[in-house]
Amino acid sequence: MIFDQNGNISIITQEKATTIELVKKLQALYPKFKNNNIIVNLTTLNKISLEEIVEFLQLSNTHRNAKHSFVVVSNKVDFDDTPDEIVVVPTLQEAYDIIEMEEMERDLGF
Repeated sequence: MIFDQNGNISIITQEKATTIELVKKLQALYPKFKNNNIIVNLTTLNKISLEEIVEFLQLSNTHRNAKHSFVVVSNKVDFDDTPDEIVVVPTLQEAYDIIEMEEMERDLGF
């Protein structure tokens, strides 16, 4: 797991462990980046299932309720099957774009 910081965005890249292990680590380390927008980059993983994406749902809901963005990046999932409650995009650039749009919406009071 690699942590990068880009302004108010924490980028977490998963390389080896399972997504379930990653979710547990993120929950344990959550106070460290709870005030930042979060991008979870899973593009380095060979295969990812819908069930693995759903593992992030509770953490995503908690973070979004605190008025911060939470975006999962994976190009190996069927986007039609992902729940609307979690934001999943295929590229890092799209993750940055989503965060930028959500910050504008929060600034405007939407």
